[in-house]
Amino acid sequence: VQLQASGGGLVQAGGSLSLSCTASGVTFSRYNMAWFRQAPLKEREFVGRTFWSGDFTYYADFVKGRFTISRDNAKNTMYLQMNNLKPEDTAVYYCAADSFRAGVGVTDYDHWGQGTLVTVSS
Repeated sequence: VQLQASGGGLVQAGGSLSLSCTASGVTFSRYNMAWFRQAPLKEREFVGRTFWSGDFTYYADFVKGRFTISRDNAKNTMYLQMNNLKPEDTAVYYCAADSFRAGVGVTDYDHWGQGTLVTVSS
């Protein structure tokens, strides 16, 4: 399984950014997918996840109402739409996949992308 995250960049506070995670070497529609992020000197933390079907999307409290996860199984791609970005959202964002689990912990996912950097300026 190979995951490629993209779409990161520099944005001003209050702005928006859209990330993508494209999978290859796998039947994407069979995998639960998640986004995590890791800020400098901090542990990797859960952002949100979606089941293989696109149902039951779940978010961390600090992104509810601002971030939206979606997926297009025909394109083997998951998306993270981020609105009203804050400086504290600055981090490397990672996508992750698992064929069975769909939890909120790093150990709940067997496959990881390389990460894409999001920087929010104040």
